[in-house]
Amino acid sequence: RILNDVLPEPFHRLAFSQPRFRHFTQLFCRKRNLRPNPIKFSRLTRIPFGSIASFSLDSIHHPMDLPHQLKAVTLTHVRYRRGDQLGHFLAWISLVPVFISLGGFVSHFLFRRELQGIFFGIGLVISQVINEFIKTSVEQARPETCTLLEACDSHGWPSSHSQFMFFFATYFSLMACKGIGFWFGMKSRWILNLLHWSLALVTMYSRVYLGYHTVAQVFAGATLGAIVGASWFWVVNSVLYPYFPMIEESVLGRWLCVKDTSHIPDVLKFEYDNARAARKNVDVKSD
Repeated sequence: RILNDVLPEPFHRLAFSQPRFRHFTQLFCRKRNLRPNPIKFSRLTRIPFGSIASFSLDSIHHPMDLPHQLKAVTLTHVRYRRGDQLGHFLAWISLVPVFISLGGFVSHFLFRRELQGIFFGIGLVISQVINEFIKTSVEQARPETCTLLEACDSHGWPSSHSQFMFFFATYFSLMACKGIGFWFGMKSRWILNLLHWSLALVTMYSRVYLGYHTVAQVFAGATLGAIVGASWFWVVNSVLYPYFPMIEESVLGRWLCVKDTSHIPDVLKFEYDNARAARKNVDVKSD
């Protein structure tokens, strides 16, 4: 009776008379605070032990618990094989888009408020919206490993991580080529380009290695991200750029203190000189 009430229908005939099944029964009943009855268990038919390797105690729920099953937030829900050091490293690499979004662009808006950076971030949001629209339209499933990763409830084509990183790398490279927002030499720009393109490629590889995407899905995301990134860069710097002064002088722009310094050749030196001049004025007034 206990088993009929608690275990799902497919497991009513498990042969708990075997030693391994008795161990499983003890763990199960301990988890449910139940008292096992060996006599009742002995009436069940036997199945090979290997066939229960596909489920765990955590996957067995009382029928009353089924409507309340939990769902993970996929933004940071990254799994890797225990003991796999490379998988552990790549799991952290998979979180680079989250670090860029929350750490990079949020802090940039709070402390810099550059229009180029703001529109860069808006482009990434647009890219993710496009990604979600395509995913829900195509509805291509993730690879079979999604069951172990608890990620089968979302679609896989194209990979949003790959699209994000290749949008970022493409847009960043185009900004570096035009010298927008950079105060260092060309050699340093090439080093930065190498860094973020390497991150993009490793992130793409991590999604395949960890089992979240197929090779075709990550390449589709990378291609789409590069196309959307280049297109948005052209829109911002060819169509929207003439309106930057208007945005700066608008009521909302002045209230948020947004600015555009992309027309200044050496922003770092410019801000440094102005900060020193302002400090001297404060010292003179205090005297």
